[in-house]
Amino acid sequence: MLTVALTVQFLVSLDMSVVNIALPDIRGGLGFRGEGLLWVVNAYALAFGGLLMLGGRLADLVGPRRVLTAGLVLFGLASLAGGLAWSPGSLVAARAVQGAGAAALAPVAFALITLAFPAGPARSRALGLWGMAGAAGGAVGVLAGGVLTDAADWRSVMLVNVPIVAFALAATARTGPVGGRRRTGARLDVAGALLATAGTTLLVFALVRTSDHGWTSPATLTSLGGAVLLLAAFVAVELRTASPLLRPGLLKGRPVLTANLFCLLLASAQFGAFYFLSLHLQLVLGFGPTAAGLAFLPFCAGVVAGSVLAPRAIAVLGMRRLMAAGAVPAALGMAWFAATAAVGGSFLVSVLGPSLLCSFGIGLCFVPLGTAATTGVAPEETGMASGLLNSSRQVGGSLGLAVLVTVAVQVTGDATGPAALSSGHAAALWVAAGLLAVAAPVAYVLLPAEGRAAAVPR
Repeated sequence: MLTVALTVQFLVSLDMSVVNIALPDIRGGLGFRGEGLLWVVNAYALAFGGLLMLGGRLADLVGPRRVLTAGLVLFGLASLAGGLAWSPGSLVAARAVQGAGAAALAPVAFALITLAFPAGPARSRALGLWGMAGAAGGAVGVLAGGVLTDAADWRSVMLVNVPIVAFALAATARTGPVGGRRRTGARLDVAGALLATAGTTLLVFALVRTSDHGWTSPATLTSLGGAVLLLAAFVAVELRTASPLLRPGLLKGRPVLTANLFCLLLASAQFGAFYFLSLHLQLVLGFGPTAAGLAFLPFCAGVVAGSVLAPRAIAVLGMRRLMAAGAVPAALGMAWFAATAAVGGSFLVSVLGPSLLCSFGIGLCFVPLGTAATTGVAPEETGMASGLLNSSRQVGGSLGLAVLVTVAVQVTGDATGPAALSSGHAAALWVAAGLLAVAAPVAYVLLPAEGRAAAVPR
């Protein structure tokens, strides 16, 4: 089942990045107008972010194998439909269905590892591979987006998912059940599912539109206010229902709470930084799409190196010290990116060096992050914990991107020259470095000392 979990993690990470470089070709191929092109990205983000907690809880209730199979079929069919899209609306609809499939897959990939491997060295090694698969998917997505767009056309970036899905389905069929028994007597919290989905979707919707409407516009404030009300209603429902979508007591466990706060900060910095690094490489340093994709490979290599070392390091340092220690080089590497983001920067100094330092730190964090997120969690709530962690990651990424875009726009203004753009990119990257710097003390202060972590309160 490890092969399936890693393939799914790779697939979800791949699809979060592979489409971005193909957006200009998609605009020309299907005739998108104005802001319509943004919905190729936003439709996926909204469905993915809004349905993650539901996907995780369904894995607990009906079994991860059933949810995994359904998610793969949905994702594969949506990818095929996107590759055959004939109009802007058909592509946006396919991307939304893709996001729904990914919302079933992402929490199941993490839950499968937790269920298949007992706490200890075996799970640490599996979590290291899980982090490597995500990093590889993101890096390959950026590279494949450029190569496929240059060599074929934009449709290939959608169709590339189909053979990966077919492989995952075949591997799932050959694998014995892991945690696949259906829970008897437990029902889906329909009211909670509707409120969580609507509230999270509206929150992500408000965040992804801040670059166009601003934080203080009536549209943004109305959306954010509506999201707060829906999520407050969700909390009220969860406190009263017998079988909640997200049991409030889950967050009373300090490791679980800390893991989600840390993941929020890490994703806020990483997602936004990737966006600006892609822009900086192409608009300031003059890289083409394929060259920009290749420039991300050192980042992938650093994450792999950190993930390989982390299972051994956690046995020596423990999850608290390793998570905090990983955030330090990640923050320093991001600060290096910011300090060298200028016109005329070299690949060696402005890209390679900071990529290796930052990514090595991030790679060190995956194993303690995954360990903390499931510390004290009962097996029947593994999907719930996984859905929560993935929701923190997605909301953090959307929030970080919105904040960093706002910072860059404030610095750049209406200027479009390389010097002005590089100043805006540098400012955004400094904020990303600050977020990672905050993550280190969050992990060290909030996580309990080794041996003191108790079961999550009921």
